[in-house]
Amino acid sequence: MKNIFLTLLLIAGGQALAGNGYNCLLTQLDEAISSKADYDRQKEQKLLEAKRLLTMRSILPIQAYDFSCEVARQYSKYIIDSAICYMKQSRDLAAAMQRADLTAESDLHLSRLYTAAGMYIEAKNILLSINRQQLPKSLLPLYFEVNSVFYGYYSQSNNQAINVRLNHAYQDSLLAMLDTASLQYKLYVAERLVYGQTKAAEPYLLAILQQVADGSADHALAAYLLGVAYGRLQKTELQRKYLATAAIVDLRNATKDHAALQSLALSFYESGDVSRAYAYIKSVMDDITFGQVRFRVVELASIYSIVNTSYLTKEVRQKQVLQRYLLAISSLLLALMVASLYGYRQMKRVSGIKKELYEANLKLADLNKNAERANSELQKVNAQLSEANHIKEEYIAHFFDMCSVYIDKLESYRKNLYKKVSNNQHEEVVETLKSTTLVDEERKKLYETFDIIFLNLYPSFVEDFNALLGSEEKVILKQGERLNTELRIFALIRLGITDSMKIAAFLRYSVSTIYNYRTRARNRFTAPRHEFEEIVMKIGSIRGKI
Repeated sequence: MKNIFLTLLLIAGGQALAGNGYNCLLTQLDEAISSKADYDRQKEQKLLEAKRLLTMRSILPIQAYDFSCEVARQYSKYIIDSAICYMKQSRDLAAAMQRADLTAESDLHLSRLYTAAGMYIEAKNILLSINRQQLPKSLLPLYFEVNSVFYGYYSQSNNQAINVRLNHAYQDSLLAMLDTASLQYKLYVAERLVYGQTKAAEPYLLAILQQVADGSADHALAAYLLGVAYGRLQKTELQRKYLATAAIVDLRNATKDHAALQSLALSFYESGDVSRAYAYIKSVMDDITFGQVRFRVVELASIYSIVNTSYLTKEVRQKQVLQRYLLAISSLLLALMVASLYGYRQMKRVSGIKKELYEANLKLADLNKNAERANSELQKVNAQLSEANHIKEEYIAHFFDMCSVYIDKLESYRKNLYKKVSNNQHEEVVETLKSTTLVDEERKKLYETFDIIFLNLYPSFVEDFNALLGSEEKVILKQGERLNTELRIFALIRLGITDSMKIAAFLRYSVSTIYNYRTRARNRFTAPRHEFEEIVMKIGSIRGKI
């Protein structure tokens, strides 16, 4: 039950994907045809490596036999005459070793090669010379297979009932000896189903395709048989999909004797696509001529002639249609020239008006640009005024607050001094007046208040200032610091206080110290130094009031 369900799924999936993969497969097939020379070079390299084994010194006769058979096998679907030559060499090696089993084996392979080459007399003579009763049991499957292939091929050129019966009889004998689980057995059964019970062949072959390796000769054969089955079921798109799959594998394996591309060409020819049919049939003819598959040349000659004639007829018709199109286009061009002359005169009349409109547009564009520049400058001035007003509001509020605090502190200081004088504590009064602690504390509080107010106005000032410096030149604040001396200098510059004397007076430093701070910071700037303080004055955005 599980296998039946899986098979049904494969059928449904194959039909659903057929349309999507169809065009892609045809593109791959065209690419494979255009790359045949590359595939042939790869095949020649493999053959060269296989033949190199035969030239090695000190190889045993049995090894030479095996190597020669392998070269013949690789040549069998490429250049069949070369395959025959190496198989004859294998037979000679077997005879020299006086190995009757190997002689019979090489004779059977040679008969099969003769059959594939269309040399039926030579193939039949070899088969008649072999005594079946004297064959080892291990060679019987090969014997039945070669006979079946011979009578199958021979019946195509000599359609006598006896040849068809012999083909089936030998095939029956072969199937009786094969393991029913083997791929060879399944492929023979599939071929029978294709030409007998075609509907049953579809799920059977789809299951085989899941077992064989992609790109192998068995994969090509299973895909070809499935394409033939779909053709008999009149499912043209699926037929072409699997024939194209088989043809691609054959081309990539440099197989010169292949029927898939030939069947695909006939399918396109029957549907009226003569161009594609001609391209495929020409590729097939080139391959079988190269591979010296003589019986295929005879078989294909009539088909090639028909397709070629249709292709040439189509080309003639296309040329005639093209000539009619050229005549029509020439007439249209003449009419277009007349219309163009009339249009040219009209264009000259309109060009004067367009020129005046263009000049007026240019003037209007200049006026618009001037207005935009004025608006932009006005917006900048308004932004600066807004910023200045905000700063003034912040600082005026804090100024009154600080003034009130300092008046209270002065009053407390005065009372303290008056109390000490009244109590004749003159020495303590002198000590109090000498001490700078109060001044230092008040200055520290002043800087702290300045830092708080400034950072409330420009909360991202420190990050923005560091972004102007190199990665190793950034200002690093100590624990608990909001601003340090260097940052306060540039904070005052950001507020518009650029005079070094005023900055020095506020921070209680010398003018030269302030100048040195400003110079060192400019030297650490990553852009031109003369732009540094201009950029600093644009740092940050004012936050709302505290």
